[in-house]
Amino acid sequence: QVQLAESGGGLVQPGGSLTLSCATSESIGRINVMGWYRQAPGKQRELVATIHSNGATNYAESVKGRFTISGDNVQKTVNLQMNSLKPEDTAIYYCNIRTGWLNPFDYWGQGTQVTVSL
Repeated sequence: QVQLAESGGGLVQPGGSLTLSCATSESIGRINVMGWYRQAPGKQRELVATIHSNGATNYAESVKGRFTISGDNVQKTVNLQMNSLKPEDTAIYYCNIRTGWLNPFDYWGQGTQVTVSL
């Protein structure tokens, strides 16, 4: 089973920045959309940002203006630049790549911890 390789998490003070990276060298299907999700303790997983194969992006309202998603469909990479981090951004972040169209398949990263604290 293919698991995406994910890295870049860590501990940062409020107002700081982190960049998350995700990629796979394995053969997967044609990419539909790539994205990042996060899950904090006691909360449901939520979508943070997506980037579609045509380049269109989507962000959760809570991160607009602070986070930037980028990716490369050929290299099979997706990144998340996080600026002006807040304590409420603390969560495990998971990358996702969805392939296919009529019958999509989701690949996931192992998760990387982001902790924003004084």
